[in-house]
Amino acid sequence: MHEDKNISELKVDGQKIIENIELNIWEAIIPVVLLMGMLAYNIFFADGVALGDYSNQFILLIGGGIAAIVGFFNKVTIGRMLTEILENLKSVFIPVMILFLVGALAGTWLVSGVIPAMVYYGLQVLNPAIFLPASVVIAAIISIATGSSWTTSATVGIALIGIGTALGIHPGMIAGAVISGAYFGDKMSPLSDTTNLAPAMAGTDLFTHIRYMSMTTTPTIIVTLIIFSLLSMNIETTGAADVSGLLESIDKTFNTTPLLFIVPLVVIALIVTKTKPLIALGVGVVLAAIFAFIFQPEVLSGLSSSNFSAVINSVFTDTSIVTDNDKLNDLFSSGGMKGMLWTIFLIICAMVFGGVMDAIGALARITRALLSLATTIFGLFASTVFSCLGLNVIASDQYLAIVIPGKMFKNAFEDKGLAPQNLSRTLEDSGTVTSVLIPWNTCGAYQSGVLGVGVGEYFVYAFFNWMSPFTTLIFAAFKIKIKQLSSKEKAA
Repeated sequence: MHEDKNISELKVDGQKIIENIELNIWEAIIPVVLLMGMLAYNIFFADGVALGDYSNQFILLIGGGIAAIVGFFNKVTIGRMLTEILENLKSVFIPVMILFLVGALAGTWLVSGVIPAMVYYGLQVLNPAIFLPASVVIAAIISIATGSSWTTSATVGIALIGIGTALGIHPGMIAGAVISGAYFGDKMSPLSDTTNLAPAMAGTDLFTHIRYMSMTTTPTIIVTLIIFSLLSMNIETTGAADVSGLLESIDKTFNTTPLLFIVPLVVIALIVTKTKPLIALGVGVVLAAIFAFIFQPEVLSGLSSSNFSAVINSVFTDTSIVTDNDKLNDLFSSGGMKGMLWTIFLIICAMVFGGVMDAIGALARITRALLSLATTIFGLFASTVFSCLGLNVIASDQYLAIVIPGKMFKNAFEDKGLAPQNLSRTLEDSGTVTSVLIPWNTCGAYQSGVLGVGVGEYFVYAFFNWMSPFTTLIFAAFKIKIKQLSSKEKAA
């Protein structure tokens, strides 16, 4: 039990909101300003390696140290900080395990021929002229069905990156299309955890939230599809002749058969039937390993003296399958679980920084400062949006970016006579979807690690994600579909 008299805690859906009466706003933003400065220097002036290959991770730890010093000067004990760091690390245990399994999945799906088969048949079915909008739609359908943008990226996302890259389409564009569709589906699916969390924070029900959210989400996804359609019609691809060469190279190297699609279909079916992701992905790894022995014995023998060793290596370490096409050689390589370590370390370091910031009360203080600026209805919406964006940057966690502003702004929306679905929609439009645009956020780190495309490469092309907050602000500015509290609700 903590005895810090200057600290108060409020627990909401397993997330704590910590306030510190000793901390002022200027002290709260010191770690943020310095962290942003160090990250900006590393990215723009040191090519991302100012402190070696793990520069961003070290910078996040330094930011955590700076936040801890601010905490010491504001009567926060090291014990409290360590407790919050530990709780943050516990909260990402499952995502870290999923990342390890995704690495294993990528390796086993490669040596079993699943990914090559997806590329092989996808090249024949997906026309370059519609590839990008088709990717948005495919990702959206899978994400609505599963309620998970993460699962979508780990299954069809990987396949679409492979197909699009073989067609000569920029990986950033493909990743942007996949992420746009995946997060649209994640937002609109009643199975999604964030779609359930946002209305719980705002005080409305799930289906009212989804219906109201569709008002801003629908025009945003339509504009996204139009942009990707225009891009698809105007980008240069490798052409039919080159595609024929790619198909021939894949056919020479792998035993391609539609039976290989059993593996991803089983995984998707498990997730749709609400099987836990760890179990579903684990089944995908084991099934792919079995299929490797059945369908790709020649590939395995070319990788190692023992077929069993080749499969084990694909799970844990680097695997590269050489074909007679250089483009495919880059595509048909995987880092296994080892390839996920950089991303996992980034998530862990982000959780350390976010844990210290939470422990010293900086997150709540920054949110309250934004709330104090909300003197008009538009100002209230804008403050909520910037609060969600800021917490995605500072706390590196989309759940905190929903929980903290949701709790802090709930009464303010009621005081302005606004129905709670206004708040729940704004939380999703600015908290859920922008998390993937921050490289050190758990979502940004996960998506870039799984898809093999850096946040900087797909940021511009994730149209749905960065347009969503603007759509919400436009609706607020012009008072479009801003639901007022009924007289009955006001009386209550």
